Amino acid sequence: MNRQALLIFLAVLGRAQPSFGQAYLPVEKLYEIPAVSGYEQLLSSEIRSQLQEFSPKTDNVGNVLVTVGSGAPHRLIVTPMDEPGYVVSGITTDGYLRLQRVPQAPPNSVFDLLHAAQPAWVMARDGKKVPGVFAGLSIHLQPLRVNAPKMSHPDDMYVDIGATSEGEVRAAGVDVLDAVTASRALYHVGATSWAADAIGDRFGCAALVDLLNQLRESHTKVHGTLTVAFVAQQLTGGRGLERLLNEVSANEAIYVGRLAPPGNATANASLARRPGDGILMGVSDPAASLGGLSAELKKLADENRLPIAVTLSSPPPIASYSKASPLPERFALLDIATILPRTPAETMSPSDSWRLEELLFRYVGGAAAPVGQSGQRSSGKTGPELLGELTETYGVSGHEELVRLAVQRHLPEWAKTETDAAGNLVLHLGGAHGNRPSLAFVAHMDEIGYQVRMIEPDGRLLVDVLGGGFTQYFLGHPVLIHSTQGGHHQITGGVLELPPGSEQPGFEWPHGPRALEEPAHVHVGARAAEETQKLGIRAGDWVTIPKEYRPLLGKRATARSFDDRVGCAALIEAVGALGADLPDREVTFVWSTEEEVGLKGAGAVAERMAKEGRTPDFVFAIDTFVSSDSPLESKRFADAEIGKGFVIRAVDNSNITPREYVDRVVTLAHENNIAVQYGVTGGGNDGAVFQRYGSVDIPLGWPLRYSHSPGEVIDTRDVDALAKIIAVLAKKW
Repeated sequence: MNRQALLIFLAVLGRAQPSFGQAYLPVEKLYEIPAVSGYEQLLSSEIRSQLQEFSPKTDNVGNVLVTVGSGAPHRLIVTPMDEPGYVVSGITTDGYLRLQRVPQAPPNSVFDLLHAAQPAWVMARDGKKVPGVFAGLSIHLQPLRVNAPKMSHPDDMYVDIGATSEGEVRAAGVDVLDAVTASRALYHVGATSWAADAIGDRFGCAALVDLLNQLRESHTKVHGTLTVAFVAQQLTGGRGLERLLNEVSANEAIYVGRLAPPGNATANASLARRPGDGILMGVSDPAASLGGLSAELKKLADENRLPIAVTLSSPPPIASYSKASPLPERFALLDIATILPRTPAETMSPSDSWRLEELLFRYVGGAAAPVGQSGQRSSGKTGPELLGELTETYGVSGHEELVRLAVQRHLPEWAKTETDAAGNLVLHLGGAHGNRPSLAFVAHMDEIGYQVRMIEPDGRLLVDVLGGGFTQYFLGHPVLIHSTQGGHHQITGGVLELPPGSEQPGFEWPHGPRALEEPAHVHVGARAAEETQKLGIRAGDWVTIPKEYRPLLGKRATARSFDDRVGCAALIEAVGALGADLPDREVTFVWSTEEEVGLKGAGAVAERMAKEGRTPDFVFAIDTFVSSDSPLESKRFADAEIGKGFVIRAVDNSNITPREYVDRVVTLAHENNIAVQYGVTGGGNDGAVFQRYGSVDIPLGWPLRYSHSPGEVIDTRDVDALAKIIAVLAKKW
């Protein structure tokens, strides 16, 4: 399978899948367009584009209105467009963005924290989405640190777009007041659900766009006048809704959006229900008899066997400095259930959205809506051919098969590799070396992730952590469950659940070493173990966080698993530069397994080479230099700047390199015009397990921001420097 086909295969499996055999409809795109309150322009533009045959109008607040039919009664259906997010509040002299929330109150206790170290979009004034990363702490630099930032408030938040100065930020088109959100995609969860950031803020837009197009395509006549409105700034005081109430004189109105219990406008009443349960109707007193429009809608749903449940809710809030505009007397609230509301893993069932759409179609047209729902898109990915593929290939500790295949595809045809019992990929070059030292270069193929321990009776997966990382970077986000069925790699979407109590005000994320080792639960849209098993999921399957290689400004890039796919790429490039003929030298290249769970693959190689009498004199472990080049870290420790060259890990938790060898590497780098740095960092390296057999460990790496997170950042010039020094060392050490 070529690279493009492989990436399309992986991308499609992780995204929303076809429903009922239907083709993809553009309405799905609405779930992926950010729309921070007051900055809904990209979304409103897409809505107008998809409804252009209706000649939609936009008022001075940003509301988008479509009116069809004429005469009485005048009915209004309204849904909000906006979502919580941030705006750029300042730009630092060294090129980072400072942020302020919009609206200023967080929607839940973990909202800010779940953005830490995640890929970001900055919505520039020209409509361009500029990629970036929310800064995050690097786990290797935190042991014994005093008063580290909690990353749970905008005071601790920065966005990194790869700039080195305020001028570079502005030259990229980014400025103060530009909106900022987490980047997002629509993911398929199990067989019946979808997950996306802000999906609970966006289902109404998708349902109403589809409703209008179904009315047009089916030539259905509406009785009287119907206005469908997509309102702006609902989260910032209901400004769009209040403007709408003063420009549209409707006899009755339906609000489609999140239900809010009285006294807590940020909560989500749908938590009492689960995705797939049907439509939710909000009322001020569920115990009282329904009347008016709500009773009529409930009757219409029951008559057409559309599941609907009545739940407690307050009207959509309108905060006004004068008396707020009244809602029509005939007014109803409709919603659908989600879980993990206002997190990156918020999950809904599209069947609930279609039921809601069916109810609205019968309400305005008196007939059943024609079937035709959202389906799949397929898209390739671009980026540097080698590093792009390696970082976008999945392989957690103990499951590195896909990565090993990717490495083999990029090695020269003459490179005759072997795969040992531990799964390591090994390449021997040269032969008899006389008095010249033998060398080994080792980079690990695995990444951090999870493994399924068991399927719970309720259908959830109990998963164990593979490798170390801050749990707040992963819990509450979408995941991919990797299985093997009939010899084929299968991917099923899911979401990692949040810690208990996270929905409570004042929640504090669990900290300390044990927090990194606690098992977690994955929701796959099932309600029983048998349903999960039908998805092909079994104990022992592995779980990853979705990832994508994305260029930033200049030579910088972001992705998850640069640790250690950069090392793997550097070894491949060095092998190609060396060629097959390496006289008077014995050099071994190793792409190792299970480094993140205890250097297991490298340990197996070191032991085998010792038994064969081939212990290398020097081993160069090629791995990350976890850098404090970040606004959240202390520059006292691990201070190596990205873009300034490869790094010698002179001291880390597993090794202290003799200074004479540090100086020798520096000298060779200078002689060959290769940018070099050296310093002290945290973590261990694969070379440490060779020391017991007599090897000298000289670990090399590249500076990395936000280690072990979904938003790692590198400068590709450092990768080039690393590949060059490996080739020099292989020839001249």
